[in-house]
Amino acid sequence: MKIESIMKKYENKLMSLPDVVCVGIGIKSGRDVIKIFVKEKTGESISRIFEKVPKTLDGYETDVEEIGEVISHAG
Repeated sequence: MKIESIMKKYENKLMSLPDVVCVGIGIKSGRDVIKIFVKEKTGESISRIFEKVPKTLDGYETDVEEIGEVISHAG
């Protein structure tokens, strides 16, 4: 299964976690990974995220990255 399909399969579950603002696809160490973007990677909330986010999803590694607050500027 392609990484895009795997990401879509788990996107709603990942987005329901506290402080998760976005889910996407990226590259880490030359390999495709499923990125979980969070407001901040500090404090108690990140501990909860690491407890709930598996290290892999259907064979693809996950990577949690701090991105800050995401604000839509669409008009």
